Amino acid sequence: MAHTGSATVTRIVEVELVRLRAASGGRGAGGPVLVRVADGEGLSGWGEIPCATPAQWDGLATSFAPALLDHLWRRPTEVGDAWADLPWDPAVVGALDTACWDLWSHQRGTPLAHALGGERTALTAGVTLPPQATVESLVTEVNRQVGAGFRRIRLSVGPGWDSDVVRAVRAAFPFLVLQVDAGGRYTEDPADLDALHVLDDLDLLAIEDPFAPDDLSAHARFAATARTPVALHRSLESVEDLSEAIRLEAGGAVNVDPSRLGGLTSARRAVDRAVDAGWRVWCGSSAVTGVGRAATVALASLSGATLPVEAPPAGSRGRDLVVPPVRAHDGVLPVPLTECGLGHGVDRATVAERTTHAVLVDAHGVRELTVDRREGRGTRRVERPRGPGHSDAATP
Repeated sequence: MAHTGSATVTRIVEVELVRLRAASGGRGAGGPVLVRVADGEGLSGWGEIPCATPAQWDGLATSFAPALLDHLWRRPTEVGDAWADLPWDPAVVGALDTACWDLWSHQRGTPLAHALGGERTALTAGVTLPPQATVESLVTEVNRQVGAGFRRIRLSVGPGWDSDVVRAVRAAFPFLVLQVDAGGRYTEDPADLDALHVLDDLDLLAIEDPFAPDDLSAHARFAATARTPVALHRSLESVEDLSEAIRLEAGGAVNVDPSRLGGLTSARRAVDRAVDAGWRVWCGSSAVTGVGRAATVALASLSGATLPVEAPPAGSRGRDLVVPPVRAHDGVLPVPLTECGLGHGVDRATVAERTTHAVLVDAHGVRELTVDRREGRGTRRVERPRGPGHSDAATP
C-alpha cells in the first residue's frame, strides 16, 4: 500500500488460493476455493468461488491472480480493470473482487456493509428447501424452519413437484411468505405452462427461473401474463445481462448473487439497476462457506435489497469456516458492524482441515503451500514458478 497525495494506492503483493474438499467429501473438481489477497502491510481480504473447476483454478493461478498483482487501485471499483483483457469468468472475478473489498474495508477500519453503502443493521432471513421424499416430510421440514423463526420459505419446484406441494405447505402455514425456485425446469409446452399458471394463482412472492437461463424471451412472455413477479437468477452473469432482462420486461424481481455477477462491485450495481427499474431485490447466494455468505449479508444491507436474504437453514451441520458462523437467530441475520471487513474471522485451523491443495501467487510465480493441519497455517515450499505453459502443474 502506498500513498499518492491524499489517495491511498493499493498493490496486492500475494494471492493465496486454497481448494477445499467438496461438500460430498470428494477430493476432485467441484469443491469451493477460497482466495486471500494481501497488501504487504499485514492486511488481507477473503473471497470464495463456490464450485471451482480445474480450468478456473488454473486461470486463477496463471492469469487472474498475476494480473491483479500488476494492477494498482485506489478503490475496489477499479479492481476489475486488471482483468479487462481476460475472458469474463464471473465466479473467478467475483472471488477476487470480493477479497479486495474485504481488504479495502480493513484498510479503512470500516465494516464491509458500510463500505458498500449499506444502511441496515439486521436482515429478515429466508431459507431454501429442496424437494423431499414426500410432501409430508417437506411440511415437517417447513415446520422446523418456521419454528426456528424463518419468515420466508423458498421451495424448489419442478414438473410433478409444484402446485400440490405449495398447496400443502400453504394449508399448514396460511400466513407464511412463500416463493418458488423452478431452476429452469419448465418449458413453454402447454402442460408446463398450465402448471406455471396454477402456481401463479397460489399467492407466491415470486416464481424464480421458470425457463432455461438462456431464454429471456420465454420469461418475458410468461411475465406478461402472470400476476406473480417472475424472478431471475441463473440468467444473469453481469449487470449487462440484467439490463437486457429489464429491457425485455422478462421479470419483476431479481436474486442478486455476487458469485454469479462477478463480485460485490457488479452486485452493488445490479441492486441499483434493479431498483431504478422498479424490480424487487433479494440477495441470494450460491456460496457454500461463511466467507461468501458474510459478503452476501453485507450486500443485503443495501436499502434497495428489500426482500429476505438467503441464510443457511436451521439444523445445518458442520463447522463454518468463519467465526462467528453466519447464522440467523429467530429468523434474523445480524449485519456485523463492530468489526471491519466481513465482520467474521476466517478460522484457519478449520480451513486447513478441509484443504486439499493450496498455492501462493506472488512476484516470484506460483508456489505450492504445505498445510499444518494442527496449526492451520501454510508453509511455503521451494519456489516452483509456473506460467501458462505449465498450467497442468497448477491444477490439483
